[in-house]
Amino acid sequence: MSAANPVLVEVLRGGIVESRHRGAYAVVDGDGRLAAGAGDLERPVFPRSSMKILQAVPLVESGAADRFACTPAELALACASHNGEDLHVATAAGLLSRLGLGEGDLACGAHAPSYGPAAKALAARGEAPCRLHNNCSGKHAGFLTLARHLEAPTAGYEQRGHAVQQMVFEAVAGLADQGIDLPYGIDGCAAPNPALPLRNLALAMARVAAPARLAPVRAAAVTRLCRAMADHPFLIAGTRRACTRLMQACRPGTVVKVGAEAVFIAIDPTQGLGFACKIDDGGTRAAEVLIAHLLDRFHLIRDEARGEIADLLATPLTNWGGTPVGEVRIAPDWA
Repeated sequence: MSAANPVLVEVLRGGIVESRHRGAYAVVDGDGRLAAGAGDLERPVFPRSSMKILQAVPLVESGAADRFACTPAELALACASHNGEDLHVATAAGLLSRLGLGEGDLACGAHAPSYGPAAKALAARGEAPCRLHNNCSGKHAGFLTLARHLEAPTAGYEQRGHAVQQMVFEAVAGLADQGIDLPYGIDGCAAPNPALPLRNLALAMARVAAPARLAPVRAAAVTRLCRAMADHPFLIAGTRRACTRLMQACRPGTVVKVGAEAVFIAIDPTQGLGFACKIDDGGTRAAEVLIAHLLDRFHLIRDEARGEIADLLATPLTNWGGTPVGEVRIAPDWA
């Protein structure tokens, strides 16, 4: 991690700073001009799930989404990191059914629903978690849709050399202004995850926000995906999740998406801006505060909704008895 990265978020207990989170952020327009930024913006980071909208571009651009009649909800789920609640599971299962495939065709592993009540309800029914509950099942259902459209093998679609991932990397590289041979690691869901400089991740999101600079077919694809996400905030994450809550609190059309290890992106079509931020230590509690303040700084949070996300602008800390003891807040000189 870069020693140059500033302290962006602080944790206070009893009015004293107990912990500090360093990181970087970039806010970029479609021409690559930096509207705001701090820290090392050139060091490659893994966007993780924050980049799912980019990974879904070939699904739409290729014609696969139309061939298999993907609904806006299914396109949103292809870009989601969901809680595994009933609507999430049913949406992924419905798309797989139309493909003639099932849960066992997903390359992502199984895990319990991220939302506690959904996990308890599953256990109460005597059912074990399956791959549909994986937060990435929508993305993988999208990959399988593309594989079917290409008449490529469905087995191994998550491998870097598969035709699906070749198209995904081409789309990501083009939108992020990078070469096709991007370095990559393997994500938690088994799919390859390319590393990008933070500035270029923000640039890719800016090109989604302001797609007039793109070729018409790609512009139409990113616009359709962005609209699907914005129109279905619950499917993007779910109950109590920051992505869903922030999108509901922002101006219409705004997209917010988290990635593991404290990455966030946002897409602002009204101003044509892309946002990307990363907390060095992987602390999501800090990343949520940072992205909330970036959205607020660029006037994307509706005044009447500020109270609904006040705990993201400054997250209260409580002890086990529920007594407030501190807060996670933006650093005073973060901007």
